[in-house]
Order: sequence, then C-alpha cells, then structure tokens
Amino acid sequence: MSEHPSDGDLVEVRRAVYRPLRRGNALEDAVARLVQTIRLGVVAPGESLPPERELAASFGVSRDTVREAIRELADTGYLVPKRGRYGGTFVADPLPQPSDAGAVTAAEFDDVLGLRRVLETGAVRAAASRTLDAATRADLWARHEAALPAGPEEYRRLDTLLHLAIAEAAGIPSLVALVAENRADVNAWLDTFPLMPRNIQHSGEQHERIVTAILAGRPDAAEAAMRDHLAGSEALLRGFLI
Repeated sequence: MSEHPSDGDLVEVRRAVYRPLRRGNALEDAVARLVQTIRLGVVAPGESLPPERELAASFGVSRDTVREAIRELADTGYLVPKRGRYGGTFVADPLPQPSDAGAVTAAEFDDVLGLRRVLETGAVRAAASRTLDAATRADLWARHEAALPAGPEEYRRLDTLLHLAIAEAAGIPSLVALVAENRADVNAWLDTFPLMPRNIQHSGEQHERIVTAILAGRPDAAEAAMRDHLAGSEALLRGFLI
C-alpha cells in the first residue's frame, strides 16, 4: 500500500477520491474508489470509512450502491463492519495481501487495456454487423447462459470463452488470436483479487445486453454495451492494482 499522505496533502487527496462516480458501472466504480482510498492511505488500516450517507452523496450514487460496495469488500477481507455505539465500517488491519501480479507499470496497464478496448469493441461491432448462421447464434447465447450460474471457481473461464466466442463471431480469424493473447494478460491481473458475487451478477446482465444486441444486428448498441462492460472491469483493475 502507498505511504499514508501527510496532513497537508490529505485534503486534496480526499477531494480527489470522494468525487462523483461515472454513470454505467456504479457498483464497480464504487468498489474501485473505496479500494483507492485504502491504497492511498486516506483511510488507514483500523480506521473507519465515512458514513454511508456521506459516501453516497460524495459519489453521487444511492446508499444501496455504497452498501453493496462495502459488502463486497467486506466479503473479500478489505473492510470490517462493526455494530454498536462505536460501530461503522473499518479498514481491515492487517489488509489482505493480493496474489503477486508482478510489478505493473501504469504504461503497461494502459497499453494492455487500451488494446483490449480496441479489439473487443471492434469484435462486437463486426459480429453485430454480420448475418450470423444459426449455429453461431445458438453458441453465443449458450456461452452467455453457461456463465450466468457460475461461481467464482468457474466464472473467469466461462467469461473468457464468451468473449472469445464473440471474437469468432466477428468472422476475422486472426482477431481471435489477438483477443486471446490480450485476454490472458488481463486475466492474470484479474486473478490477483477475489471475484465478487455482485460483480459476477452485474457482468452477466451486461453480457446479456451485449449478446442481445449482436443477435439483433445492432452494432452501435453492441459496441456501447461492450464499452460499459469493459469499463467496469477496468475500474476494478485500476482500483486494486494501480
């Protein structure tokens, strides 16, 4: 974790992290922002977060969203809710140690995720622009449905297979290898922190929008849905790793 900021810097740091979230991936962004407050030392291990109502007002989201984000981070060991007169939500002390992903530089991170956006939004637009045969259409929907009930042990693999199926549906054979290589890099980073149940559910909802837009032949909608989907996982990666 980064060094705890000095008192002189703390006001500016708090202003930076307690600001409104983007729309579209409120839960993932809230989780990422809370992790950022911990990693920057704005709230140190053993200290309490601001009340839910204050976080909701600062982030510009509902208290339900803040509550879900806190629950996810409590489930993964980053936060400890306490009840009673002196209760609240406290940063775990000590913090859980993520799996070793090696030293990830900001430049490497931007390169891999920038390429991911280009490859996967391009793939989904190409897939939605084609007339797909019945087998391809059935496979896309089956891949989506297979991932829906998956738990943390199986989800990453099934999620990856769906994204590769979308690349295959684009009808550009060399694109599949590029998406697979890029996805391997992304998965190595995603595997350094636990999958969160609510994030899996949200991802499934986004997958449904993506696949539905492909099958309906709506490239603009498919690309927009994929951008939202990628932004959610990118927010989590930035929160946990950068």
